[in-house]
Amino acid sequence: MASGGASAKGCLEGAAVGGVVGHVAGKHAVLGAAGGCAVGSHEANKKDKQRAAQAHSSDAAAAAPAASPAPDTKK
Repeated sequence: MASGGASAKGCLEGAAVGGVVGHVAGKHAVLGAAGGCAVGSHEANKKDKQRAAQAHSSDAAAAAPAASPAPDTKK
């Protein structure tokens, strides 16, 4: 599950960038900030999910027992 901190951080960063872009592109800083917040939150959630999946897969690999070598049947 995504943490609220990452979503807030993504929103703040996205809103800052979106506000500047919206202001420069035609005095639409508020619309740019709102759009940037939405995009930033989405990207932060996506990164959190990727990190969680990666951590889960590495935990599963570490917990798996090591395979023993096949017995030597040639004599």
